[in-house]
Amino acid sequence: MPNEEHYAKLKKGVKAWNHWREVYPDIRPDLTEAYLMSANLDGANLSGANLSRAYLLDAHLISAHLSEAYLMSAHLDGADLDGANLRKADLDGANLRKAHLMNTDLSGAHLWRANLSGAHLSGAILHGAHLSGAILHGAHLSGAILISADLSGAYLDGANLSGADLFQANLQAATLVGTNFERANLTGCSVYGISAWNINLRGAQQTDLVITPGGEPVITVDDVEVAQFIYLLLHNEKIRQVIETITSKTVLILGRFEPPERKAVLDAIREELRRQNYVPILFDFEGPQTRDFTETISTLAFMARFIIADLTEPRSLPKELEAIVPTLAVPVQPVLAGATPYGMFQDYWKYQWVLPVYRYESLEGLIASLGDQVITPAEAKVRELSERRRALAETQLTPRPATG
Repeated sequence: MPNEEHYAKLKKGVKAWNHWREVYPDIRPDLTEAYLMSANLDGANLSGANLSRAYLLDAHLISAHLSEAYLMSAHLDGADLDGANLRKADLDGANLRKAHLMNTDLSGAHLWRANLSGAHLSGAILHGAHLSGAILHGAHLSGAILISADLSGAYLDGANLSGADLFQANLQAATLVGTNFERANLTGCSVYGISAWNINLRGAQQTDLVITPGGEPVITVDDVEVAQFIYLLLHNEKIRQVIETITSKTVLILGRFEPPERKAVLDAIREELRRQNYVPILFDFEGPQTRDFTETISTLAFMARFIIADLTEPRSLPKELEAIVPTLAVPVQPVLAGATPYGMFQDYWKYQWVLPVYRYESLEGLIASLGDQVITPAEAKVRELSERRRALAETQLTPRPATG
């Protein structure tokens, strides 16, 4: 319960309260659990006051002085604290849902496990603030200063941090789902253990992100979205095995799914590849050929050891090969049930990684000869390209003889 004398002083209004604080600067007001819902306290001098568990829902505290105040578990839902001074204030466990804290100074403030869901913190100063475990679902932090702030374990899903300065902030184990970091400064942030999904990093500065925890040698990367992957790659044997499988066994199969007899060919190729210990990826794209289509097919081709392309009755296949062949030196083994491939295919003969077309008369004949006539030539081309790359690398590394 609050000190009755102090509570009565505050009830007389901000002007009388501030005068009392000036006359008795050494008194630390005790307003514990005070009921101040919707109170008008704009400009009030509450620095150093004990407002623990106080009820300040929808209170007006614009430009109020709350530096080093105790507000642990205080109820500040919907309160207007725009421009207030909360430097080094203790707000651990406070409820600040949808509170207005725009341009508020929260430097060095303690907000451990505070609930700031939907809070408005645009332009707020949170330099060195302690926000470990804080709930910031959908919070507005555009342009906020979060230099060296501790956001470890914070929940920032749906939060808007566009243009925010998070230089050397601690984001370890933070939840970043749908978080907006557009044009934000993330230089030097610690991102070990983050959960990052569907985040907006357009124009963000991502230099020297630390992906290792304290006590381990420091490893940095320059992209939040790859930070999790790099750490797992370094410390997880299964992840390394997955990468090795992708790069050494994946085969991309291209062709047409309609009519059913065409899909039957692709399915049969897939099953035979599985039987021979490959990891087949079957890709057919009959929809609009957009940028996403090109990116998808290029990504799949980049991961493949080689590609099997059924040229029979092509539909989307010419567009697929157009996205792959000129830019990626991945062996392509064409197969065809017919006399000649489509007219434009001849343009690909100039690429050394495109093999001669293997013509088949029946599905049974194709599967029976797949090992000798399709897989073996493709594997030979993989080795040939690998040897050429190795020889080129050695040539580039060999010192040139000195000239007189």
